Amino acid sequence: MTATHTARHARRLRKRFVLPAAGAALAAAAALVPGSASAAYPNPGVLTGDIAVHDPSMVKTPSGYVLYSTHNGIEARTSTDRTHFKRAGSAFTNLPSWWATYSKDRSPWAPDVSYHGGKYLMYYAVSSFGSTHSAIGFASSPSGQPGTWTDHGIVHSTTTSSGYNAIDPNLFVDRDGKWWMSLGSWSSGIKMIRLDPSTGKQYAGDRTLYSIAARPTGSKAVEGPAVVRRGAYYYLFASYDVCCAGVNSTYKIKVGRAGSPTGPYIDKNGVRMTAGGGSEVLATHGRYIGPGGQSVLPDSDGDLLVYHYYDGQDNGAPKLGVNLLNWSGGWPTAY
Repeated sequence: MTATHTARHARRLRKRFVLPAAGAALAAAAALVPGSASAAYPNPGVLTGDIAVHDPSMVKTPSGYVLYSTHNGIEARTSTDRTHFKRAGSAFTNLPSWWATYSKDRSPWAPDVSYHGGKYLMYYAVSSFGSTHSAIGFASSPSGQPGTWTDHGIVHSTTTSSGYNAIDPNLFVDRDGKWWMSLGSWSSGIKMIRLDPSTGKQYAGDRTLYSIAARPTGSKAVEGPAVVRRGAYYYLFASYDVCCAGVNSTYKIKVGRAGSPTGPYIDKNGVRMTAGGGSEVLATHGRYIGPGGQSVLPDSDGDLLVYHYYDGQDNGAPKLGVNLLNWSGGWPTAY
């Protein structure tokens, strides 16, 4: 973990968010209504309420949407219409004691939530500053609602000599029933391991650590993976460059695709993501600075790209962004 990475996460966990004032709910409940884009990228859909977040991940439940994010025992927000969000406590009311081994303030990062096998699943990272002494934890819930999560302990961990960092987990469940988790890792690239569906933890029959994205030269900064499948291809979304610096953030979202969940992932120009490749999906434009920390949620009207950005017209405050993805032509385009 670099000094930049340490400072970035320190800011992420300690930042006192200034919440935007709640606006009126939109009449079209489920619709995203992007404003006119000021560059090649679309503005986020219009959102109101408590939308001050980092590293958002959203799941749809029978009672509406629940969004989890970094900070305060994994912050929760709820919405009935995917437009207006309300603060709703935290995922955990009692913080697991093992978190203290990796973080003195027991504050986890970058939750990943999904629904599989009749229950809601959450993977998240806990780390100590300035070190790759990190762990990814796993929890489950019957409803996905804040305060209902049961923690199941560590899935994967790293030490100061591991050479990569166990942060930013993302679960991908393939059509053949195999479970995979991408993770990491800032300066040493994004990795993938296989999970056991019966336990939610690492699969004993395959302990391979696959490398699926890296930047061998120049800036090493790539993290925050999310893997999805469309047709014959697997797509890896990742966040590149610097997060959590307000208006000075340079985060951007890139993507590559592969014929296998373990890669190789290749961008539109034929460059492997392990060789620094990646085609931009979303980057700074106008007031919307440093989009990243993304996840992808399939919904009734299409796949949603869920992310945070920094508002250049609100002193760089971190805010939630949501856009739909168009997959025509074999590559995702945010709109």
